[in-house]
Amino acid sequence: MSAMRLPEFPRATASNPRPAAPRLRALRVIALLTVVVLAASACNRLSFIRPNMERKGFKQTAVEYDVGDKRGRSGGEASALGRIQSAQSHLIAGDRDKARSEIKQALQFDPKSAEAYSLLAVMAEQDGNNTQAGAHYRKAAELAPDRGAALNNYGVWLCANNRASEAMSWFDKALTDPRYGTPAVALANSGACADKLGQGERADRDLRLALTLDPTNAMALSAMAKRQLRLGNAFEARAFSERRLAVEPITAEALMTASQIEQKLGDTAAAARYVQRMRAEFPDAQGSGTGDGGR
Repeated sequence: MSAMRLPEFPRATASNPRPAAPRLRALRVIALLTVVVLAASACNRLSFIRPNMERKGFKQTAVEYDVGDKRGRSGGEASALGRIQSAQSHLIAGDRDKARSEIKQALQFDPKSAEAYSLLAVMAEQDGNNTQAGAHYRKAAELAPDRGAALNNYGVWLCANNRASEAMSWFDKALTDPRYGTPAVALANSGACADKLGQGERADRDLRLALTLDPTNAMALSAMAKRQLRLGNAFEARAFSERRLAVEPITAEALMTASQIEQKLGDTAAAARYVQRMRAEFPDAQGSGTGDGGR
């Protein structure tokens, strides 16, 4: 299916969670993995949520599955989902050994569980094992070739690990899933990745489509601001940057981009204010030295 048909997809809604505030250290684990259970009447939905995945300019999305609907599901698959649900709870509680034990049991019940491999990928990233994380993301995508979130997440890993040309086809596949609830996320990732490859026409197309579907998509706004600045369109870059700064949560990168735009426009005072704000709100972030004389 061509990406040009994407306006037919539903607009991303509040079901797409917002990232946790970076400074809330008590939520560090939840920022990597949050379990959201929606116990609304007859249906329970469990999601792998990656709220703080705005890493390297990309964003991963939830991999959802029903834990209440047993139709068309074998006993092994249902048992595996129960173990995965338990594993996520243990992981959030900080008991990684128990979480791994539960995932191992889940794979014994269902060796083809894409959800289990998605959770293993999350844990591998937490452990700093990037190569293993990529292998797990790929396995999850291969086991769920029609699930947009799993396909998008593997594309994110590829593009964030200098394999942008490989990532594009996975974003394309993600966008053919009519049940994918957040196509604007995959479009923003696709546009940012295309920009990284120097595919300007596709970058503009996908980023603008993302913003058509979700005008407050932080990833697309950030990517457009940086792209327009790089192209020398500082006023247009400022417009996208201001829209990005109106969307929570604010990031150090967004503030630095705003500073660089103001520096380009010659407003050194505004540039300095953005850098000062960045350093006040994100003291661990590394500044570029622009906007305040490098102090």
